Amino acid sequence: MPSLPTPQRIWADETPGPYTGDRFTRALVGLTRTVWEPGCTFETAIGATCEVAAKAMLTDRVSVWHYDREAGLLRCLHAYETADDRHFGAEELETLSLEGDDYMAALQDVRTLDAADVEAGAVTAGSHGALRDYLRRHGISGLLDAPACVEGELQGVVSHESIDRLRRWTHQEVTFAASMGDYLAMAYEIARRRRAEQEVEHLRLHDAVTGLPNRDYMLELIRQRLAMPRTPGEVLGIVYMDIDASGGVALPADAQTTDEVMAHVAQGLRRFIGRDVELARVRANGFAFLLPCNPAKRTAVRLAERALSAVQELAWRPREIDPSGAVGIAFAEQGQVSDARVLLRQAEEAATRAGTGDKYRYEVFDPEHHDALVEGLHFERTLREAFANGEFEVHYQPEYDAAEHGWVAAEGLLRWRNGDRLVAAHEFIDVVESCGLILPLGSWVLQRACHDAAHWPKTAAGLHPAVRVNVSGRQFDEGSLVDEVQAALAASGLEPARLSLEITETALMRDIEHAEWMLRQLKALGVGLAIDDFGTGYASLTYLKRLPVNVLKIDRSFVQCMVESTVDAAIVQAVVGLAQSLDIDVIAEGVETTTQQHALRAIGVRRMQGWLYGKAMDQPAICTLLGSVAS
Repeated sequence: MPSLPTPQRIWADETPGPYTGDRFTRALVGLTRTVWEPGCTFETAIGATCEVAAKAMLTDRVSVWHYDREAGLLRCLHAYETADDRHFGAEELETLSLEGDDYMAALQDVRTLDAADVEAGAVTAGSHGALRDYLRRHGISGLLDAPACVEGELQGVVSHESIDRLRRWTHQEVTFAASMGDYLAMAYEIARRRRAEQEVEHLRLHDAVTGLPNRDYMLELIRQRLAMPRTPGEVLGIVYMDIDASGGVALPADAQTTDEVMAHVAQGLRRFIGRDVELARVRANGFAFLLPCNPAKRTAVRLAERALSAVQELAWRPREIDPSGAVGIAFAEQGQVSDARVLLRQAEEAATRAGTGDKYRYEVFDPEHHDALVEGLHFERTLREAFANGEFEVHYQPEYDAAEHGWVAAEGLLRWRNGDRLVAAHEFIDVVESCGLILPLGSWVLQRACHDAAHWPKTAAGLHPAVRVNVSGRQFDEGSLVDEVQAALAASGLEPARLSLEITETALMRDIEHAEWMLRQLKALGVGLAIDDFGTGYASLTYLKRLPVNVLKIDRSFVQCMVESTVDAAIVQAVVGLAQSLDIDVIAEGVETTTQQHALRAIGVRRMQGWLYGKAMDQPAICTLLGSVAS
């Protein structure tokens, strides 16, 4: 390492500035106010100490160092340079290993360490490489350092540094520097006290066994949520779980045993809750979950079910304890509940009722809500089981070309074979969509329809009919739809031109940019694209020319009323005219009478679908209709 030039040995004026007792007094008073400000952090305090000391002493640089006793290191935490009025953070500064150095030994026994000339000072001149290199690197000629000790132990150092000029420190400066060491010690002590206060506050609001927030914390959080402005219909949901720690096993009558079980349960519950759910231990044997503002009530019930499942899965050793749980749910709609304790107590009461039944149960505080939610969730579970057991079918409603007098396509419609009853999709599709089952079920319908259509015979006209498959809004928003269509075509061997995807107008208009991008991706596969229920959604005519669709399906509500209603007839006629101008085919849905058929033909509609031509039928029946039974 190249040697650095030795600083010129030029003494600065004995008094480089107008030092007065008032100057130092004002600096100390101002620093005192800063350090004791309630919001003043340790970092703010040491930054203020550096700047106040440098300006009061009219010295070039002041730095604050922390003594790491275990590592034997001095770490520079902050520095301030007067010339540039610049603060340096710890990331820009350095660490010195000075264990065993004369400098470190001297700091233990003095109020200040005066090295007016670091090259001649008894302590600094005899220091080993780390300190000497630091002084030369920064051109430091004079030092006045003040140790900060708390209860007799060195915590850090305030270093007043004179650069490129030797400095004789006056008695006032030495006294002031010693005060800076005291202020640093004060900052350390204040930081320690605040940490202690925070720890006490943490202990006051947290459970010592599980580390979770406690009842006081949860009640305060509920109060804050209840006080927040809410619109009519918005709710606050809380779930309370009561734990039977023994699970029916006789435990020793000591608190430690129960606490061990609760700590184990808390770990299991933590694993499945999301970041937006608050979990607290609110009783010796109970936990509470506070949901985000305005959750779906179904969300609270699912959380209750997951919590019960988590407790069921716990295996407790060595006593083979199987803790059980009962859960209560309470909701606060606007104006109904304003007291946090009341809301939590309602959830606890519901858990008490749940605990009188089976081992793992939940109840909702409001019986009316409870019955509706339980019924809905039971129906949801039934539909999931039906899907797993293969109870769903795809039936096909034929599409007729009235001009050619022949079958040209069929729409795949979902049906549920529930025992002896065949259930139409409109009776369960809302539940399927709300619970997320629509994604796997929609993918299955797509695969099934492509497979069946690949086996359809040719019509009397020698053509293979197309199959139309409905795509839900959830499916359309998923990025995997294009891949799923490709996979279904590849697995079935169906020609892409024989598949047409139907998307509702409402689903397309939610995000027109995404809709245009997605439709172009699907169009590139060679499949047809239809807008279903056209005319019932948004005012989308201005966007229609941007969407690469080739079919508009006029909603049945217009078709069924067009004979009696001149307004509906005008709407249908306008849609047909628009489609013809854009070279888009039109299909009329819900055609049930010959009168409707004739009215549609009169305004140029050729393709029709409805009970006049046939109801939805299963695969063998549609094959028979088209000409022969598929092999």
